Amino acid sequence: MFHEFMNVNKVLLVGRLTRDPEIRNTATGQTVASISLATGYTWKDKNGQKQEKTEFHNIVLWGRLAEIAGQYLIKGQEAYFEGRLQTRKYTDKSGADRYRTEIIAENMQLGSKPRSAYESGASSGYSQSAPQSRPAAPKTEMPAEEIPTINLDEEEEVKIEDVPF
Repeated sequence: MFHEFMNVNKVLLVGRLTRDPEIRNTATGQTVASISLATGYTWKDKNGQKQEKTEFHNIVLWGRLAEIAGQYLIKGQEAYFEGRLQTRKYTDKSGADRYRTEIIAENMQLGSKPRSAYESGASSGYSQSAPQSRPAAPKTEMPAEEIPTINLDEEEEVKIEDVPF
């Protein structure tokens, strides 16, 4: 019986930002962030040759999560996002219906910044190549709230038998 099944719409992604977050405010004043995230997948083909594929994901964050993303995330940084898939319909300039599937993030953890951010001296703010219109992030102050972070520097291969489901 179909009515006994539970519906689940859950997405977990760990990857690198392909650009700085785009931050804007809605007409009602709510903050929204748009993020593009790249995730990679590698496998060996039938000839034993290593193959790679990159997927690009559109992530949307709202409210305080969007503000944190705008303040602390930069292009090239690793990050973890947890949320749900949502497809929205819109009409393009020619009048054609278009669809865009996005991840509406409900949780986020910050990962390590790209090496260029460390080399340029931007230890907790934006890289020096960031647009001048962005406010500078605090240089040495810790945030008043605890921002969850992840450590992705350890490159361990995930084995299928280690996955709990």
